[in-house]
Amino acid sequence: MVLMLFAMVTAPTDAELVERFKKGDRHAFDVLVQRYQDRVYSLSYRWMGDEQLALDLSQDVFIALYRSLGRFRGEAKLSTWVYRVVLNHARNKRQYRRRRHLDHHEPLEGERAVSDERSPKRQFASEGPPPDAGMERQDAVDAVQRALEELPADQREIIVLRDIEDLSYEEIAELLGVPRGTVKSRLHRARLQLGRVLVRSTSVEDVL
Repeated sequence: MVLMLFAMVTAPTDAELVERFKKGDRHAFDVLVQRYQDRVYSLSYRWMGDEQLALDLSQDVFIALYRSLGRFRGEAKLSTWVYRVVLNHARNKRQYRRRRHLDHHEPLEGERAVSDERSPKRQFASEGPPPDAGMERQDAVDAVQRALEELPADQREIIVLRDIEDLSYEEIAELLGVPRGTVKSRLHRARLQLGRVLVRSTSVEDVL
């Protein structure tokens, strides 16, 4: 317990790791990767809707971060900057695949490549509910993911940032470069549209 508390107290901040990286400490970047890899993967998956594409996108993002971290001036929080890089790469990759008709929807099966409380999990372990409770919950997660895929890009990203990644209105406003009020109005419209899609795609058998 003492060692854990000591590690928490002495853990370097993002700003300290960035400065160490700028001075030539490449291990500092490894620490940042460990700190952000699950969030980057989670956001990548919600955007791409495919495990392998999310892994590829995550790798591209960290390569871009490595190449540009030396120019990071700290005008925004590092987390905001990381999210912005993910969003930009995700948008570009989706546009690239759309132009070449590469997008396809496959069954969301198999295990997650990343196991973390922030990453989209395939299984929900529980001591209390019966085994099929986890399956039902996973069905709901998959239904939401499919519904997100039907939303326009701006609606999908704001729901992911707020309702899945749990960013504050202020963080989202800074990330997207829009006023806080715009974030709230976009989120309201996006939630309404997501609800319509879920209702349209949910059969009677799914709710009985």
